[in-house]
Amino acid sequence: MSGIFDELKTRVRPLLEAHQLLEQKVRIKARPLSTEEAIGNPEANDFPLQKGKERLMQAEFKGALGQAYTDQFGDYEGTMGEILEMSLSNNFRRAIFVAAINAALRHLGKIDRTIHCRDEGPALCGKQLPAFIRERHGTPKVALIGLQPRMAENLAAHFPLRIVDMDPDNIGTFTNQIEIESPEMTHEIIEWADLLCVTGTTVVNDTIEPFLGSKPAIFYGTTVAGAAYLMNWERFCAESK
Repeated sequence: MSGIFDELKTRVRPLLEAHQLLEQKVRIKARPLSTEEAIGNPEANDFPLQKGKERLMQAEFKGALGQAYTDQFGDYEGTMGEILEMSLSNNFRRAIFVAAINAALRHLGKIDRTIHCRDEGPALCGKQLPAFIRERHGTPKVALIGLQPRMAENLAAHFPLRIVDMDPDNIGTFTNQIEIESPEMTHEIIEWADLLCVTGTTVVNDTIEPFLGSKPAIFYGTTVAGAAYLMNWERFCAESK
């Protein structure tokens, strides 16, 4: 497990302690959402959630909701204190932690946009990304880390683009005439790029370290909401709730 989780725990604990949320017997419930619950009925059918490879874990904390993409999912219930003491040794446990801090920070009013967009939301989100990048970063060469199909097609229309993805079914295929490359190419792609556009799922699967500090990065999605706030990372999530 990377040191980023120690840092996240160190930064979130004082916020929870200040509001006596560790000591209270607050129950956190996380469950995998069905595709319909998570993203509704977008027009396309090529999102990871729809392919059955990942699902959203959802935590509810004092009425606030937080989510995390994961390929290891199930139910969990416990206190925030117990979650902070948990050994984050696999994707399931890290998803519990990430979803829980997203819900807790949403409850505290520190973050918003913690619920995945639905229906036409992913398409609308992808259309807004190029302008977001151009306003903040000019016209960079972009590395998209984690295939989000609508983001890929919009980035390809505006910037030099390379894409890396962990799904073996995607590697070697093409989207918008751009080959999807394997994780083994990550270092080369980072060296090539001026800007990294990174899925928040890299927090849960503990692959985030290579994308921190070497190049400017934008982290996208609901999963990374709490971590981005705590670590002061730039985040894009235009249509989430």
